Parts: sequence; C-alpha cells; structure tokens
Amino acid sequence: MPGSMPENPGFTEDQKQYLEGFIAGIAKKRGIALPNGAAEPPAAQPAASVEPSPANDPTLIHRIAQDRAIAAGGKLVPEELAKRSKNPFDMWDEIAANAAAARFPKGTDVFLHKFHGLFYVAPNQEAFMLRLRLPGGILSAHQAKGLADIAERFGGGYVDITTRANLQIREIGAAHPLDVLAAVDELGLTSRGAGADNIRNLTGSPLAGIDPQELIDTRPLTRGLYHHILNHRELYGLPRKFNIAFDGGGRIGVLEDTNDIGFAAVRVAAGKPVPQGVYFRMLLGGLTGHGSFAQDSGVLLEPGEVVAAAAAIVRVFIGHGDRTDRKKARLKYLIERWGLDRLMKHAEQFLP
Repeated sequence: MPGSMPENPGFTEDQKQYLEGFIAGIAKKRGIALPNGAAEPPAAQPAASVEPSPANDPTLIHRIAQDRAIAAGGKLVPEELAKRSKNPFDMWDEIAANAAAARFPKGTDVFLHKFHGLFYVAPNQEAFMLRLRLPGGILSAHQAKGLADIAERFGGGYVDITTRANLQIREIGAAHPLDVLAAVDELGLTSRGAGADNIRNLTGSPLAGIDPQELIDTRPLTRGLYHHILNHRELYGLPRKFNIAFDGGGRIGVLEDTNDIGFAAVRVAAGKPVPQGVYFRMLLGGLTGHGSFAQDSGVLLEPGEVVAAAAAIVRVFIGHGDRTDRKKARLKYLIERWGLDRLMKHAEQFLP
C-alpha cells in the first residue's frame, strides 16, 4: 500500500524513519493518501507579482508626481519624459555599446548621461567631461593622484576645480566613458548623480576641522548626507538640480544662503527655550546667480537632525516641484507658490 513500510528486519530504526519520511514526502507531492489520513493539499504558492507601490519601489514617487502634473493639465518637459521612459541608472549597457562604437549620445540621452556625471560638451569640445562627487571638497592624496592618472590616460591631462569644491575631468573620448567610470570607482569615488536633476555636490566650510573659530566641524555632516543620498535611489531624478551647503560658523563662510538648503551653525546661550549648545538654522530657497537668498525657516536643528531634515525637504520638492517648466523648477518657486509654513508642514510627514 502506498506510504506503508515493508517489514524487513534488515532495516535499522534510523533507516526506517528516514524511508518513512522519504515516502511521505513523495506521497505529499503526488497527492497520494497516507495510511492514516487523506492527502494533504499542496502548499499555497506566492502571488505571481506584487503591485508596484512606493513601499516596494521608492522611485515611484517620481511617476506619481509626474502623473499629478499631467492630471492638473500640465505638459511634462522633455527631460521629464526622458526620465519617465528610461531609468538613467539602467543605461550601463547602452553606454558600453556606444563606447565600443566610439559614439557619443544623442537627443535626450545626452541629458540622461549626466546622471552618471558624464557631460557631452559639444560644440565646445567633441568630448565628455566627467564631474565627480566630493562631499565638502575632500579627497585623499591617493585619490588625487589617481584622478591625475585618469586625466592623463583618458582625458586632456588636467583637472578642473569647480565653484562647489568639486573636480571635473575634460576631453574624454567617446571610447572611454566606462574606463573612466570604472577607474573612479576603484579609487573609492563616484560621479553618480553629479549632473542633471539631482542633488549636486554637497559643500561645507572650506576650513572645516582646522578652523579654531568654527562652532562645529561640518565634515561628518557632508559625509553623512552624501552616503544617505547614495543609498536612497528615490533621491535622484528631482524636478531640477538641488544644492545643499553646511556652514560651521568659522572664519570663512560657504555661502549657504545661495543654496536650496543652507545649514548655518549658531551657538545658543543658556536661558533660551532650547538647551544651550550648537545648533543649525535651516535656510530654504536660495538660488545662485538670481540675487535670491534663502529664507530662514525658523527651525533650529541639532547636528544629528540635519540629514533627516534635508531629506524631508527634498522629498517634498520631489512630490511638488514643477515638472512642466524648467525655469520654475527650483525650491524657491515652490516656496513662492505654497509659502514656507505649508512647505514645512508637508516636510514633517517625512521625518523619523
């Protein structure tokens, strides 16, 4: 009878138990009734697919924001349509194919390459420029030497310094973007999100850590936010570029009030509504080159709160920044439409 053990004095007790379990497993798989009961039903199978949602795909917040703009009667700009049709970080094979053919990108792919820090800078140069991410403008001697070597091997033999304490390698040929990206990665650096609609290089006090007059060393804060961004893929592909700066209150400022978010260190004396110590004022809506300086949000943050606060403001901008007009797609204009109080109330829902 299926499932029963033949009498065989040659089997040990352990062997009998093993064979009984083996036969029971076969019977269960085939739906055969076991000696002491009916066949067990097959185990429930997992669902074939899970409906996408921000809970299992955080990047959907961008499509939701785009859909909201369309539902309101807006027309997405070409850059938004490009991001909607193709994830820029899924383009590695395309970049490889173009490199193999010594071919530069065309159309909106030029824009999408900037998510990798690759700028096709024609007509000024028939070449790529690679922009890095250096939080606080800090790198090691080993990394500096490595970048010089990359510039010699694949670029024009020189490196530019930018106004956001960053570095750029120019004159990279069409055949070498992956060589450069790989070499940068091997130095422990990255160019991910260094261009296009992303949070740009994080700046901190130029003399951070060595200024005897500073209230706080901003280096751990720029590094902390840098790693937070790198490990939250939904913080890429914003309505427009986004600048953040940290000023430690030292001798040389970082011009934090020209950034979308500026953190300015202040010392609070005893006898105030908050305990004495060093805090950060959060300034919002600055815009470089437009004569528009950031407003004080009225919030005082402890150093351990600034990364979460910055991420919360960015998430509000992702959801409600203008995706139909590039000229109005900065945090400044969202504040003008909403007012600071409404922006801050929306940001609170994203705080831990």
